[in-house]
Amino acid sequence: MKILGIGNAIVDVICKVEDSFITNNGLTKSTMKLVDETEFKKLLSNLKIEETISGGSVANSIVGLSQLGNRVGFIGKINDDELGVKYEVGLKKENVEYFYSKKKEELSTGTCLILITPDSERTMCTFLGIAGKVNENDVDVNAVKNSEIIFLEGYLWDEGDPKKAFDKAIQNSNKVAMSLSDLFCVERHKSHFLNLVKNKLDITFANEQEITSLINAKNFDEVIAFCKQLKKLIVITRGEKGSIAIQKNEVIECDTQKNLKIVDLTGAGDLFAGGFLHGYINKLSLKESLKKGTEMSSKIIQKLGARLN
Repeated sequence: MKILGIGNAIVDVICKVEDSFITNNGLTKSTMKLVDETEFKKLLSNLKIEETISGGSVANSIVGLSQLGNRVGFIGKINDDELGVKYEVGLKKENVEYFYSKKKEELSTGTCLILITPDSERTMCTFLGIAGKVNENDVDVNAVKNSEIIFLEGYLWDEGDPKKAFDKAIQNSNKVAMSLSDLFCVERHKSHFLNLVKNKLDITFANEQEITSLINAKNFDEVIAFCKQLKKLIVITRGEKGSIAIQKNEVIECDTQKNLKIVDLTGAGDLFAGGFLHGYINKLSLKESLKKGTEMSSKIIQKLGARLN
């Protein structure tokens, strides 16, 4: 298998809202907030659902990789409930091998309410449910060993069981890639993430905000200097400034695609990572891999949700 993703198995529930909905509910636009089941249901009660998709950050990347013709798998924890069944069916339909056997759990399957405002920004309210309770027993060692790369997400990392699951996966892997996921995650787990980036990961995906916060950099030159001395592969997205890959002393840049009709930014980073990893795993150059990531993210932001087809 080319790539095995390990992440939060989350059913995305996509709704369009006005800016006032964000303000009135005390949310911060363009960020992700963790909520409990009661708050989740309260927010959803007044909204019209546009679509539901088997999501989660790394799962989105893995589906993108599958659609590009790569043999991929995923490990993520679901409950044997209605959403859990939907989740599993949704992934299998995308030719993703699912290495997890669902069973009855106390917590329900995780869901993420994705609120799309008229400016195409997305604000997420996530009820992790059982997804955030991944433990080392959920990690299929054979699936890890049989994958060229495992791809982890910062969203999943937490003290206790998830950390043990991460450690087990990393110890048995051939190569490890991880996305820092969100500024919220970086600031919450800064010392742990820094240790992972420096000592455990072969490839790190981050946006400019996340990597700047991780190393407390004053400017982007400091970020580049840090990445060069790491001697790992660091891939950074910079919004309108495009993307950049840094490996040892090599710094490769790639522009964004212009004049796109942006509909929804959901999945832009996920599909970028999927496109880049497709290039990397199929021995394309770093420049070509960045271009593939840019192509995938450009396509996804011109439609609703995090699925290309």
